[in-house]
Amino acid sequence: MLTHMRVATRKQVKKLIRAERIFVNGLPAHDPGMYVNPETDTVEVDGEVIAYREHLYLMLNKPQGVLSATEDASQRTVLDLIEPELRMFQPFPVGRLDKDTEGLLLLTTDGKLAHQLISPNRHVPKRYFARVEGRVTEADGQAFAAGVVLDDGYKTMPGELTILTQGPESEVELTIYEGKFHQVKRMFAAVGKRVVYLKRLAMGPLELDASLAPGEYRELSRTELALLRQAGERN
Repeated sequence: MLTHMRVATRKQVKKLIRAERIFVNGLPAHDPGMYVNPETDTVEVDGEVIAYREHLYLMLNKPQGVLSATEDASQRTVLDLIEPELRMFQPFPVGRLDKDTEGLLLLTTDGKLAHQLISPNRHVPKRYFARVEGRVTEADGQAFAAGVVLDDGYKTMPGELTILTQGPESEVELTIYEGKFHQVKRMFAAVGKRVVYLKRLAMGPLELDASLAPGEYRELSRTELALLRQAGERN
């Protein structure tokens, strides 16, 4: 349990036990291999209760200028935004947002759920807000609803476009069901327009918490996690 929680290595656990610094249910532990039930047993190290969690689930409002990666030699990544106590669990981003794209990014250690959410065969919806150079029209919405052909010849799945404002710069929301490279930008390019600002608002049932400023994050609630799991299994 303690090694899984990144509290100590197995070797360090043995030393802590010999020093009587680990307590289980108020009594000093004597066997590093003893069985504990995280649901019913209380484990303390140096007086601090260790709350067990199988996986970590974080909702991040990704800011511009940060890479959706776990490490990079020269640029900041989303893990650089996470406090060291959580970074040591080695979470990874579920899918990617472009460096200049803001918004919802899920960080987790749960590989099974991540696969369910980003698998091309699952078609989990992703909703974006975009500012677009030029007047976005109903014809653009019809084109997206039919699927547009990208610059590499790939025809996208149908997307759902909602026009919020029209003008020299239009504001829209777009829901897509796949995650091709730069897909939203390339879809608008296919109808002769350029995205100047992009923010992801939702992935499946998970909505970006409006109280999170760019760069801020929080753990998912039990309800949010349950809904995400249902979406992954259903799709």
